[in-house]
Amino acid sequence: MKAFVITSAACFIFYLVLTAGSGAIGLWSIYEIIAGLLLSIIVGFVSQKYVGGRMSKKALDPMRWMRFFVYLIYPLFWEMLKSNVDVAIRVITMDIHPGIVKIDSKQNNDIGVTLLANSITLTPGTLTVDVDEKNNLYVHWIDVKKKQPKTEDVCGKMADWVRRITQ
Repeated sequence: MKAFVITSAACFIFYLVLTAGSGAIGLWSIYEIIAGLLLSIIVGFVSQKYVGGRMSKKALDPMRWMRFFVYLIYPLFWEMLKSNVDVAIRVITMDIHPGIVKIDSKQNNDIGVTLLANSITLTPGTLTVDVDEKNNLYVHWIDVKKKQPKTEDVCGKMADWVRRITQ
């Protein structure tokens, strides 16, 4: 019951923030408030088993969120910036050696693998193509010079940061 109430309240507050300024009663119309309450109750009911379980303690850890925001600012943004410049230079000079490489994701859970795969795909010059049962990633990379590159060659320090966030 506690998880239901917390989830429903959080969803309702989030809904109110997203719809602020579009109504006649203060910032919202009566129809928006009713729709927000109904949607929040439905979401709270459906997701209460996920919020109240073991996963919620990890998901609500403030240090985990701080590491995630630092990850977004430093390693992910930095790798994207470097890759943008690298891809631009490679396109101008036609120094392109594309191929699919297998890298060890260094992740023990599905959330970590997903976050790393999406981060790699966001980085210009790379695209995550597949994941095998051992959490190895198959990445289409624009600069293949070795058959078995290290994980750091493809995604920099992102794999270590993702592991710190998700474990």
